[in-house]
Amino acid sequence: MADPGLFGPNTVTWHLHADPTMWAAGITSLFLQSLHPRAVAAVVQNSRFQQDPVGRLLRTGRFVGVSTYGTTEEAESAAARVRKVHRTLSATDPRTGEPIHLDDPDLLLWVHCAEVASFSAVVRAAGFPLTDDAHDRYLDEQRRSAALVGLDPERVPGSRAEMNEYFQRVRPELARTDDSELVVRFLHHPFNRWYLRPVNLGYQPLGRLAYAQLPDWAKALHGRRGLPRSVARAGLRGFRAAGRAVPDRIRYRWPSGHVPRAVQRLGPQAYPSLTKLPER
Repeated sequence: MADPGLFGPNTVTWHLHADPTMWAAGITSLFLQSLHPRAVAAVVQNSRFQQDPVGRLLRTGRFVGVSTYGTTEEAESAAARVRKVHRTLSATDPRTGEPIHLDDPDLLLWVHCAEVASFSAVVRAAGFPLTDDAHDRYLDEQRRSAALVGLDPERVPGSRAEMNEYFQRVRPELARTDDSELVVRFLHHPFNRWYLRPVNLGYQPLGRLAYAQLPDWAKALHGRRGLPRSVARAGLRGFRAAGRAVPDRIRYRWPSGHVPRAVQRLGPQAYPSLTKLPER
């Protein structure tokens, strides 16, 4: 029998991660991640995101794609490469001078929670029919993704209540810093090379929509109000509608084609569809 991978078509993850608003949700998660001083310092000191913004986003998207739609072997192989990178890189806390290890479980947990909380909240806000029960199921499923990067799944929030408790617990550690300011400016205006600057005109509405999806407490920490909630919600739903207007067999082939390969492996019934979304 064909390997469905870590998730498979009978999971919420399989269908939610195929929604076009995952692009906005991914940017929202980066805005949120930047509020953790040690996590953002590690990114700024080790990543070339300012020189290669498209490559950075695509690499993250590919990892989410292969862990969702790839075979178990493909997902575990990709995760092993990520864990190896985390083991070999380090940074320095600019506030204390103490070393930062990228495989620190607390930092990995922050990145995981910022990602999956943003993915589910933004896609749901855009109009994806995610019930409360399905939302909890999605967060529970994502413990498998957490295990890929080396976390103990039992430590990872697996429901909306547990996720809210986690953010309440970690909020005293969060702050606006020079590094977070750098990331926020970048995410609003990422294309700095002269020949790419015109691309910012097309990207900026998406960046502003993504920022507006942050929780109010996160926007307060960043010190930027963002778009009014009603405008942001309408814009996000418009973005989703435009994405869903593209035929699935075209949309799913970009940027890395993980969904078509999964369908080739499992059959046409594996195409993500709202009609197949598990209720619980």
